[in-house]
Amino acid sequence: QVRLVESGGGLVQAGGSLSLSCVASGSIIFRMTTIHWYRQSPGNQRELVATINRTRDTDYADSVKGRFTISRDNAKNTAYLQMNGLKPEDTAVYYCNLYWYRDYWGRGTQVTVSS
Repeated sequence: QVRLVESGGGLVQAGGSLSLSCVASGSIIFRMTTIHWYRQSPGNQRELVATINRTRDTDYADSVKGRFTISRDNAKNTAYLQMNGLKPEDTAVYYCNLYWYRDYWGRGTQVTVSS
């Protein structure tokens, strides 16, 4: 069993920054996994925001390229999402996700960007 816990969300003004963390615990070899950050706002489908694989290759949604940075610290079983230049449309619950024999999701952390 694997547990994912996100943190770091909050309320920020447009143009501000937040840094999200996702800590994995349980029976997992974290360095072998690909980590995804998703987000979901009310009335919308869950959207893939950023991905980092085990060789630290990264990929981003067009809407966040140049503003968000995904990273990982395998020694801490932790993935991060640094979010700069935040916009009101970035407001959502942010979830981390990985696959280790099955899909695992955290409970999410709320990010609210005021205009």
